[in-house]
Amino acid sequence: MSIAAPWDVVWAFVSDPRQLPRWAPGFAREVVADGEHWVVRNDAGELPVRIRVDPSAGTVDFLARDRELGSYTRLVANGDGCEYVFTLFLDPSASAAAAEEQRAIIVGELETVRQICEAAAA
Repeated sequence: MSIAAPWDVVWAFVSDPRQLPRWAPGFAREVVADGEHWVVRNDAGELPVRIRVDPSAGTVDFLARDRELGSYTRLVANGDGCEYVFTLFLDPSASAAAAEEQRAIIVGELETVRQICEAAAA
């Protein structure tokens, strides 16, 4: 997703787990710290997660606590703006319809990130 906002503005937003309910409410209605990890609360219940943040690489990864399953994101500067790249690994048993539904959700979430960050940079 191309975002017409400076890298540091977007980074401040996407690297803060407490902002997840603003841009990914289906995944995180609420996010609370749990020691060095986080607990995401949504309609399905509670999900303990690890959120790995590396500003030098521009990465923010949202992973299950006990395995490397989840989403991997990278923020890359591009001129006056940046690109936010989002990779999600689905369970291998997920149907094509479920994968397409998840893709549509992520597109919406990334559009929300773009709108919020571009407004913040204006």
